[in-house]
Amino acid sequence: MSKKTARRKHVPQRTCVGCREVLPKRSLIRIVRTPEAVQVDLTSKMAGRGAYLHDRRSCWERGLKGALAHALKTELTDRDRERLTEFMSSLPEDETTHEERGYA
Repeated sequence: MSKKTARRKHVPQRTCVGCREVLPKRSLIRIVRTPEAVQVDLTSKMAGRGAYLHDRRSCWERGLKGALAHALKTELTDRDRERLTEFMSSLPEDETTHEERGYA
């Protein structure tokens, strides 16, 4: 006799380094440290050490103050900060989710 039980699919969880909230991985934006630079990884497939942030400016501001550098185990260069700040400025002020923006 075989029992049929509904199996729940595993959903990977990640922590936003800005606000420390744990959410599904796909609802956050990945930042990756590569040998060349620190950059935004919208595909979540780039090789390198990664950290995750909400698509909220408040989380990005807190992350850029030091939490992001600590999570990536590196110092952010001026060029890295410039690139990340530029991406942050494209984020909305309101709290839309990553999936609503079409990055899922």
